[in-house]
Amino acid sequence: MDLQIIQDKIYEIRGRRVMLDFDLAELYGTETKYLKRSVKNNLKRFPPDFMFELTKEEWHFLRCNFSTLNRGRGQHPKYLPFAFTELGVAMLSSVLNSEIAIEVNMGIIRAFVA
Repeated sequence: MDLQIIQDKIYEIRGRRVMLDFDLAELYGTETKYLKRSVKNNLKRFPPDFMFELTKEEWHFLRCNFSTLNRGRGQHPKYLPFAFTELGVAMLSSVLNSEIAIEVNMGIIRAFVA
């Protein structure tokens, strides 16, 4: 996994470095709704220092300031994105128990550290 591609998907929100649910879903090769469903079914594993939902203002700020977030389908999501800290991304590997999730998680953790 290309470290630069992952690093380009890390944003600073609320003073924390995070990755957004739709970027993570893309890296994992799944749909955002399945990633979110897995997280919601395991909410006890994701306290606020692991994951939080963006506010409308935060989402609007990101969409206005980062053209990479302006996409075709899904540009105006029905639900606000989840933002995962490094700890939350690490926890995703236990929730998304697949070979690709394990491989992608190792690359993402390396990107956060770099």
